[in-house]
Amino acid sequence: MIQRLLPFLTLIALFAGLSLATPHFLTVVNLAAVIRQTAVINIIALGMTMVIIAGGIDLSVGSIMALCGLLGAMTVGQGQPILVGLAVGLLTGVACGLVNGLLVTKLRINPFIVTLGTLGIYRGVCLIISGGLPIQNMPKGFAFLGEGAILHIPFVLYVLFACAAGVHMLLEHTRMGRYAFAIGSNAEAAFYAGIPVSFHVTAIYAAGGLLTGLAGMVETSRLMTGQPTAGQGYELQAIAAVVIGGGSLRGGEGSVVGTLIGAYIMGLLSNGSDLLGISPYLQQAIIGAVIILAVVLDELRKRRMAA
Repeated sequence: MIQRLLPFLTLIALFAGLSLATPHFLTVVNLAAVIRQTAVINIIALGMTMVIIAGGIDLSVGSIMALCGLLGAMTVGQGQPILVGLAVGLLTGVACGLVNGLLVTKLRINPFIVTLGTLGIYRGVCLIISGGLPIQNMPKGFAFLGEGAILHIPFVLYVLFACAAGVHMLLEHTRMGRYAFAIGSNAEAAFYAGIPVSFHVTAIYAAGGLLTGLAGMVETSRLMTGQPTAGQGYELQAIAAVVIGGGSLRGGEGSVVGTLIGAYIMGLLSNGSDLLGISPYLQQAIIGAVIILAVVLDELRKRRMAA
């Protein structure tokens, strides 16, 4: 039970510690910035949660995010309505996730290898269609998605909560969610139990791509530019959020609440390090150490349960 609560207790301790360590942390401006900066990783991590629960992994999410944001920015920049640009970004994410899922299921290639390859492919497509240059000249109204607020609360927080509620409902109250846990726990047993494994794994990758596409549009809106190099390293942060939140890289375990807590732990670590003047290079080392610690605790818990 204590290990289940550890991420939540860590988040509270981190929040309290930073509040005491620097007077600049507990301010409306800084907390709003943390919400906006962490929202992108949170949305990607929700999709990654589904994929990891089903026993897969997606290393291409950073490149998918960049491609979705870039195509969405190009669409809006050419004078198309903002909703059309948003639709282009989301559909691009679904298409990329669908390709990943089909390669994993139809060719029966390890998802690590598949998504490592598509990571390079999608990034290459970004650089080719943009010429390596950012896309700018977008309408001011497009900034509302990433920087707007309703009732003094960042709009992107409403978007995040809507995504979290949707993923939670899918995992806990639908057949696809139950099948995802079953497939992640034992894909062979799930197949012999009559579960259409290939179909559901592909659908889960596509759903993860949809959320990654939305994250790409949020990031583009926040920066008001489509960057072909955006999202580099985001795959590590998304996986870390899932693992820190109690998800297992072996599959079959994970939760929306845990992932959100894991993402905010990393967000607070990054923000607090900036406020305290800690080197960004050290920040990467800290995040890596936290990931290893989370995996070690998960392994120790499973060995204790097996014994």
